[in-house]
Amino acid sequence: MSLPASHPLRDELHDEVHARPPLPLVSPCRVTCLALLSGSESRNDEWRMLRELGSTFGVQIDETPAGYLAADFGAFRLKWERHTEFSRYVFVVDGAQGTPFSSPAIEAVPKDWVGRLPGRTLYAGHVEIVGTRACDEVDLARLSKESFGDRPLVGSEVADGAATVLTDFRIDAKGFSRTLVVDGRLKPAQAGRLGQALLEVDMYRMLALLAFPVARELSPVLSRNEQELAQIAKELVKADSAIEPELLDRLTSLQAEIERLEADHRYRFSAASAYFDIVQSRLVQLREQRCGSLQTWQEFMERRLAPAMNTCDAAMTRLESLSQHATRATQLLSTRIGITRESQNQQLLESMNQRAAAQLRLQATVEGLSVAAITYYIIGLIKILAEGLAESGWPIDAGIATAISIPVVAGIVFVAVRKVRRSVTRQTGGIE
Repeated sequence: MSLPASHPLRDELHDEVHARPPLPLVSPCRVTCLALLSGSESRNDEWRMLRELGSTFGVQIDETPAGYLAADFGAFRLKWERHTEFSRYVFVVDGAQGTPFSSPAIEAVPKDWVGRLPGRTLYAGHVEIVGTRACDEVDLARLSKESFGDRPLVGSEVADGAATVLTDFRIDAKGFSRTLVVDGRLKPAQAGRLGQALLEVDMYRMLALLAFPVARELSPVLSRNEQELAQIAKELVKADSAIEPELLDRLTSLQAEIERLEADHRYRFSAASAYFDIVQSRLVQLREQRCGSLQTWQEFMERRLAPAMNTCDAAMTRLESLSQHATRATQLLSTRIGITRESQNQQLLESMNQRAAAQLRLQATVEGLSVAAITYYIIGLIKILAEGLAESGWPIDAGIATAISIPVVAGIVFVAVRKVRRSVTRQTGGIE
């Protein structure tokens, strides 16, 4: 059986669920993740750097840039992913020995190559998987002292008790956060998924928080704009037609400022919401259980990250609400100005009608005078003609002939003038 022609995106869409799989991890191992903020225009430079790294370690990398790369460089494994506004580099060193975090995975990568990577570092973190017990108070105190500078820990048992994850959510002296995974019975694929989820919780937490400073800076601006809108609305209640144009100018300027703010920050707030959703989904995937007296990752995020995201949501809601209120106020004021103009137009039309009526009356008067004047001149010509005929011997009384012709000539002239006026009125679409 042959199927109809496939959609051009069928294979790509089908394989999307298999894109960017996590690297399998076997205890003990060390993982370093870097998230660098960079625009899409940096992808070619990033791919060039990857090809340069491949040349250094004798690994062949395709010359055509892609959005994903997973390769084994011998001393370490690398997974690179290109996202909308950042790139992620994950380095894995298998079989690492010694004290956790004493020799992180990134040290296997050439330092000069790391320093020349395009973009700005937003997140840098180490994840180390070790095999030891870690859920009694003695072990937790020891691990806190050995690996986290004796700082308070956040942690829990995850994957239905298959492992324990510990972190302090701090950046160490070298600029990296630290997460320790104590492996109980993790399988390689399971450890890979767990490691990726832990990295993504911390990384997307940082990405989501990019909107928090924006929300704080936007708050006083929104307050000022809200006050301005309230003042305009207050003046609008008792405004007369003289100041309505001024209020409309202020209102349109305010609305333009609000629209600019919304256009500038909508993407950042929308992205923060999407990143926060990813953090929450990854926390659910951990399937946490309490470990001793430690605060769980979920509890930590609810206490620290959720309020910041609520602030961002509130700022975006305020901005959208302000935009809607400004739009309604502008429509209301525009309607008032439109009604005022219609009233002025009505008055102007009435004035024009009055002038037209006066012109009609004047025209009628002029028309009567015109009939009289034309009749007078024609009667004068008839009188001269009658007197001339009488002197030539015609039996005509010039006075009688003139008197008889007056009503006849006046009637003919009146009818002729009226026809001319009607003809002109029809051509111009006027009123008789």
